[in-house]
Amino acid sequence: MSARPAIVLLSAIALSSCARRAQPPPVDAGAPAPPTVVATATSAASSGGDASIGGPQDVPLAGSKEPSVAAIDRVIDDAIARGDAPGAVVVVWSRDRLLHRRAYGHRRVAPERVPMTIDTVFDLASLTKPLATALSIHLLAADKRLALGDRARNWVPELDEDKAAITLEHLLLHTSGLPAADSLASFRDGEAEALRKIGKLRLAAAPGASYRYSDLGFIVLGAVVARASGARLDAFAAQRVFSPLGLKDTCFSPPASLIARAAPTCRDGATLVGVVHDPRASLLSGVAGHAGLFSTADDLAALGRMLLHDGELDGARVLPAGLVARMTTPAKLQGASRTLGWDVHRGLSSGAGYGHTGFTGTSITVDPSSQTVVVLLTSRLHPDEKGDVSQLRKELVDAVRTTIAPPAVLTGIDVLERDGFARFSGKKIALVTHRGAVDHAGRRTIDVLRAAGVRVVALLAPEHGLDSNVDTFVTDGVDGRSGLPIKSLYGADRKKPVASDLEGADTLVFDLQDAGARFYTYETTLGLVLESAKELGLPLVVLDRPNPVGGAIEGPLLDPGKTSFTAFHRTPIRHGMTMGELARLFDGERAIGASLEVVKMSGYRRDMLFADTGLAWVPPSPNLRNAVQAVLYPGVALVEGTNVSVGRGTGTPFEVVGAPFVDGEALAKDLTSRKLSGLSFKATRFTPKSSAHAGVECGGVSIAVTDAKLVSPVRLGVALALALRALHPEQWQTKNLLTIVGNDATVKAIERGDALDAIVASWDADQRAFEARRKAYLLY
Repeated sequence: MSARPAIVLLSAIALSSCARRAQPPPVDAGAPAPPTVVATATSAASSGGDASIGGPQDVPLAGSKEPSVAAIDRVIDDAIARGDAPGAVVVVWSRDRLLHRRAYGHRRVAPERVPMTIDTVFDLASLTKPLATALSIHLLAADKRLALGDRARNWVPELDEDKAAITLEHLLLHTSGLPAADSLASFRDGEAEALRKIGKLRLAAAPGASYRYSDLGFIVLGAVVARASGARLDAFAAQRVFSPLGLKDTCFSPPASLIARAAPTCRDGATLVGVVHDPRASLLSGVAGHAGLFSTADDLAALGRMLLHDGELDGARVLPAGLVARMTTPAKLQGASRTLGWDVHRGLSSGAGYGHTGFTGTSITVDPSSQTVVVLLTSRLHPDEKGDVSQLRKELVDAVRTTIAPPAVLTGIDVLERDGFARFSGKKIALVTHRGAVDHAGRRTIDVLRAAGVRVVALLAPEHGLDSNVDTFVTDGVDGRSGLPIKSLYGADRKKPVASDLEGADTLVFDLQDAGARFYTYETTLGLVLESAKELGLPLVVLDRPNPVGGAIEGPLLDPGKTSFTAFHRTPIRHGMTMGELARLFDGERAIGASLEVVKMSGYRRDMLFADTGLAWVPPSPNLRNAVQAVLYPGVALVEGTNVSVGRGTGTPFEVVGAPFVDGEALAKDLTSRKLSGLSFKATRFTPKSSAHAGVECGGVSIAVTDAKLVSPVRLGVALALALRALHPEQWQTKNLLTIVGNDATVKAIERGDALDAIVASWDADQRAFEARRKAYLLY
């Protein structure tokens, strides 16, 4: 048996920078759990049986109905169930109204389980940069004690002459050229020695030349605050920001009263409670410009609201008028979107927002256009340093987006809900569905139908299962929430419904979120369900959903005789049709003759991408985790049948491509030279945890979508194939390329190394013919 990791507790220090005001008694981690509030039955079921837990301050939105925040609950519960983090606290304010405030899961799961509470104190990690250091620098500039254009060397003469051109603005924008970090040995003798060693480091780039995220740059800024103000960073930030705002739990080096309710982190096998996780900040006595701040979700929400109000909150003026605008205006940088202290984020409604993330699993998003603040606090590094909340961060923002503004599009289930489910009165339903099939509030179609009194007698699940989380064959089972039997339509020997699957049903209902690519198997499942409906004499009702990659036609037509489970019908790779339209096409062109009805969407336009619909993305399969990956999927997946990784088993599937033999720099250069609209490429290295090249470090490229409207994903896929062939003709193996591409002429053109434009042009005639074919079946 291995030794239990050490638990490190920081003793209360005599001088703490925490602002003091009346507060409820701290929660002792060893005391009985505080009163709990169950969020929803859905939350409890989807997080492995543990109800979402809130402390005594857990506050639902007054006068709201629970479904309004069901999408937020769902994404948090799903993340906890995946093991991304043991628990979370979420606070959302919108237009000065508390929209959501809830604690989920557990603060600690080892050595004992402690429920998460609203007042849990978290190590904010890099949120220190904007909330303490950058704010302090801007305040000192407003006081005219320094200027953002000052040379950093004027304040920190420890910087060598080769760094003379670095300004404070460069440091705030991460364009100083300083490396990301230095060895821990440089910090063991205190700040003065650390600054001397930073000053002697070789620059990674010329000042102002490029963006390079740098902890060292903010360590330097922390020293600037101390020297310009005469007070250490923690004291200055407390005096000028945290205390005036009335923040009760925000400080560096938390005292014992806060440690008692602090979320633990882990570093090198040791459990840290109230000790900063970042090892450099820890060696600097817990106070540094890049990390070290601790806080709660309520305090962070107050900071965000203060920023939305131009530096003022509840009558307290914290920042001079105009300072927030200067601090949060995006700068024009090559390869990054930054402000003077913040990341630039896509807005929740229109325009740009800003925010920041922390390594420990924290984030804050501020959106001026919708006047919204989203705070997510987790401790992803507890208990084993393996948690990853990158997916959750994106999903939470999407969920909030749909909560603060009604979606532009109502899906088929939303339309049924609006119209009172009259279509299913007296019917007994067999439902083909999965986790991606939810209404606009994030509730599963199963649960929406049953709540309305519709009698659902059986569930049928496609590839990836009812919960959309399985990457192998799916077995029959039982839905834990409804108690209904689940029949698999992706078993080793059965993929088509049979009579025994539908016993007691008089109507088949189909509701799956598609990916808009011919080889995505839900389209084949739709075709097989159509055939079964005809054979068994049951009507089929398809609840329509958006095609996430829009209505454009792109790619080669499937060759005759090449139909399979990944190619049900002769369409191009991108057919530009919804599931309801495909059902009409399959039924008509294959002369199935089913009794088919499609419940159309409301508000949907053919030119919409998923991001335009206002709906929250719910992963329809384990590796399509967000709408950006959905845009890339019809192209990047073309090379998946070859001997490269497309990022399965990483946090960014379909956003990276590579293999142990791939030269990432050369591949990025080749793809960049092809001028693929709406995309940018950067060399990277990654190690998949599963699928192709599992456990082996790969060279490759990361693919960023700069404008989804301009992306032609199938063109991207062919460009990837041509680049791999050109750069690695001996190592790259194409024998399975035809399985996905489905068109022999296109595969041979790739193997010959034909020009990209010539290959794309070769599809024109078939694309025009398909456009004419599909016209009779379109609904939008």
